[in-house]
Amino acid sequence: MTYPWKSWDKALFARVAKQHWPGAEPVLPRLSRSANHGRLWFAVAAGMAATGGRSGRRAAARGLGSMALASLTANTVGKGAVRRTRPILDAVPVIRQLHRQPVTSSFPSGHSASAAAFVAGAAMESSAWGTALAPVAASVAFSRIYTGVHYPSDVVVGCALGVGAALTVRALLPPTSEQPEPGPSTRAPVLAEGEGLHVVVNTASGPPPLLMTSAERIRTVLPQAEVVERTEDDDLVELLEKAARSALEGGGALGVCGGDGTVGRAAEIAMRHELPLAVFPGGTRNHFALDLGFESVEDTAVAVLSGRASTVDVARHTDTVTGASALFLNTFSVGSYPELVRIRERWSRRVGSWPASVLAAVHVLRTCTPVDVVINGKPRSVWLLFAGNCRYSSWGPAPVRRRDLSDGVLDVRIVDGGPFARTRMMGAALTGVLTGSPVYEVAEVPKLRLRLPGAGVHLAYDGEVAPAPGELVLDKVAAGLVVYRS
Repeated sequence: MTYPWKSWDKALFARVAKQHWPGAEPVLPRLSRSANHGRLWFAVAAGMAATGGRSGRRAAARGLGSMALASLTANTVGKGAVRRTRPILDAVPVIRQLHRQPVTSSFPSGHSASAAAFVAGAAMESSAWGTALAPVAASVAFSRIYTGVHYPSDVVVGCALGVGAALTVRALLPPTSEQPEPGPSTRAPVLAEGEGLHVVVNTASGPPPLLMTSAERIRTVLPQAEVVERTEDDDLVELLEKAARSALEGGGALGVCGGDGTVGRAAEIAMRHELPLAVFPGGTRNHFALDLGFESVEDTAVAVLSGRASTVDVARHTDTVTGASALFLNTFSVGSYPELVRIRERWSRRVGSWPASVLAAVHVLRTCTPVDVVINGKPRSVWLLFAGNCRYSSWGPAPVRRRDLSDGVLDVRIVDGGPFARTRMMGAALTGVLTGSPVYEVAEVPKLRLRLPGAGVHLAYDGEVAPAPGELVLDKVAAGLVVYRS
């Protein structure tokens, strides 16, 4: 069977081969070789991370993640499905040809897929970086035709796959540049120079500082704030209670700097004392702070100085037997994720947070078994039950971003534990159709009742892990917390 597009494809390839571009001959072949195995983009990502600040690091990370997915799709799936012979090099000048000719399938172009994916991913976090890198990506893609290793259609499809990979990563992890809508505006004290703000900084949370500690940065931008640093020897709840009482006496606000678990404890105390809460990013991930629009200590300081605030929902899980309850601002889960958190925490101090996360994920995929639960009276076997405080905009078994923190619902996501469920779930995630998988279910509810086996089962909430009670209820305290916001 003949395909009409092949004739113009080869004709366009021959036309490029015949053109003489003196300025391109010493540049494009080297550029093409530099992109082998993604080396060019790894170097660019390192430069972005070193010089571009927080936005540069985010753009680099998104670019590399998009590139990894594009490379997997193009080089494993695409080349395996379509085995196309490489172009004949007779018409290509020898000076342009690569020293080592590739022997894999010509369709699609993996170099083009990686280049398009990296730049498209980076652009979704930072339009400035995307604009600056677009000519480089275009040059890499064109160099594959110029050096004679790909037909034009190979490059076009490769670029399309790269952009598709970046869009898939965006769906999984929406860019932080998307402006959140934390909740209805409300009044909070305008604290000039931070006067009346009492902040507890959990120094045991988050990565070590590079130049200034979080406490030093807060004192710099809010010189009148009372800042207390908590070490591993101090009782966090006791320090937060003391700070809250002082803030209440002075008509000010409670501040907290730490990870999501630390912020959750501060939120509970702020609610009890009816105080506004100022959240300073200081943990490893800072999900709640990011959803408030805060990426740095300075962002929070601007909100404190202007008095911008909102009311947000707070979720809680309650043991129906003892009546004991705990709040969570972000997520609650039962199944494989609590086990992953437990193992990650065990290894993080030895090898670092991200290597520990990888080791934990590998261990869980190998050893974790489904958990038998009763959800609203219905027995289920699940790999994972996830409940988010408010609706998450990304999809997947454990999404990470929200736009509205006062919608009154729990975002519930369940991965069933039936036959081959783990394999089917991973396959669906890789092909980008997880939301349509029969083992994956999503619901938005105001309340959820769970009955668990009890012994040996753990639950996780905002990064904290605890033994699961036999029966519990998840519900919401609508607009229960006043927070400063961007």
